[in-house]
Amino acid sequence: MPIDPLRRRLLQGAAAGALGAVAFDMPAWAEAAFPSRPLRLVVPNGPGGAADLTARAVGQKLAAALGKPVVIDNRPSAGGVVAGETVARAAPDGHTLLLISSGTAVSAALFKRLPFDTLKDFAPVSQMARFDLGIAVAQNSRFKSLADLLAHARANPGKLNIGTPQIGTTQNLAAELFKLTAGIQAQVVPFNGTPPAVTAVMGGEIDAVVDILGPLLPHLQGKALRALAVLGRERAPELPEVPAVRESGGPLADFNVTSWNGLAVPAGTPPAIVERLSREVQAAVAQPDVKKQLQALNLSAQGSSPAQLRALLDADIQRWSEVIAKAGLPKL
Repeated sequence: MPIDPLRRRLLQGAAAGALGAVAFDMPAWAEAAFPSRPLRLVVPNGPGGAADLTARAVGQKLAAALGKPVVIDNRPSAGGVVAGETVARAAPDGHTLLLISSGTAVSAALFKRLPFDTLKDFAPVSQMARFDLGIAVAQNSRFKSLADLLAHARANPGKLNIGTPQIGTTQNLAAELFKLTAGIQAQVVPFNGTPPAVTAVMGGEIDAVVDILGPLLPHLQGKALRALAVLGRERAPELPEVPAVRESGGPLADFNVTSWNGLAVPAGTPPAIVERLSREVQAAVAQPDVKKQLQALNLSAQGSSPAQLRALLDADIQRWSEVIAKAGLPKL
């Protein structure tokens, strides 16, 4: 029997309303169904380091909040390539996460080619922590302040030597940025890690060292080294008497470099799942016991929204790309 026009319109309206209701409820449904199995958190560093321990501390809280285990999968490699490729190829369902960091931004800027697109293949979730960098000299150094070091560099172009860990690390590029911003001619000397750089500055082979504060602190506390400045916007809680570089004013008035880490998932992960993960990570790093665990690693617990982490990653890639170009560093 033919359907009269009025009834047809009523049926079409009801169908459209039902479809609209389904579309509206999809994000809530997707979040409610997540997670359906254990989560895997891929870390581009070996076990026992700050990145690994941060992932484990936050992973325990995520497991409790989500009701599923969080398995840490260590995949160390140059530039974090293996870990990044593993997650970029994973199903975009929120069950596979990647620990990203300021090193992720450095790799995006430094490598000619990666098996993934750092900005397109990952969806940032939340920051987890940040950590300060510092510039230090031997305890018996003639440089008693950052002003002394800068004055010497300006009076003796090309004579100042600043040691860092390997070329292309955040510390190495931070030293290059310090030199460029201050407008001084100095040699940035990369070493095979922190220990040889510290040995070199204590032995007088180089004038100063730029590194993450964590590995420098035992030497600072033992009076083998003396900190001249920290590179972040604010003074470090561990060294409240040590000024920030930007307190020097002039061309360094806006200087601000810190390292950070956070979590991301494969691009295409439903926004509702990304948002839920972000909420849980932010809640985890706000808990006193997690803050205490990270503080013991000389890290400051700090969460963020997905948009804030995206902006941080974008800004760091752009900044380090410019530093690499201006410093004339070869791409890998």
